[in-house]
Amino acid sequence: MSSPYESADLLLKLYDMRREPTMRQARTWFVTFNPDSADDVGAVLRSEHSAAYRMVTSFWDMAASFVNNGAIDEKMFNDANGEHIVVFCKVEPFLAEHRARAGQPQYLLQLEQLVMRIPNAKERLAAARERFRAMAAART
Repeated sequence: MSSPYESADLLLKLYDMRREPTMRQARTWFVTFNPDSADDVGAVLRSEHSAAYRMVTSFWDMAASFVNNGAIDEKMFNDANGEHIVVFCKVEPFLAEHRARAGQPQYLLQLEQLVMRIPNAKERLAAARERFRAMAAART
């Protein structure tokens, strides 16, 4: 288990990575991505947004692995971040089907484990999905 200082230092490094221009563009796009099915997830992986999708999801899965393996304190991580919940809320309803289709049973498993330990995770994910759908409807 890392010390509070080590956790804070790693969190700041993750924050800096999120500010990198290509990552910032990918994150901006991901906020607008609202899949309705595993087909939508698969389609984005074959589209011009594939790199953005993979960059965002793999970043948060990696960050979750740091938490799950004790490199970053879980409470501190969740207190300092919410974007991982947003990322997971968008793919969670289709995750099992996507894993099966892709033959990747471990896909986003670290992120799933971290998010699902949050109290009332299912309710928070559903509420976040609804907020993003409402935001998308307001934009159109």
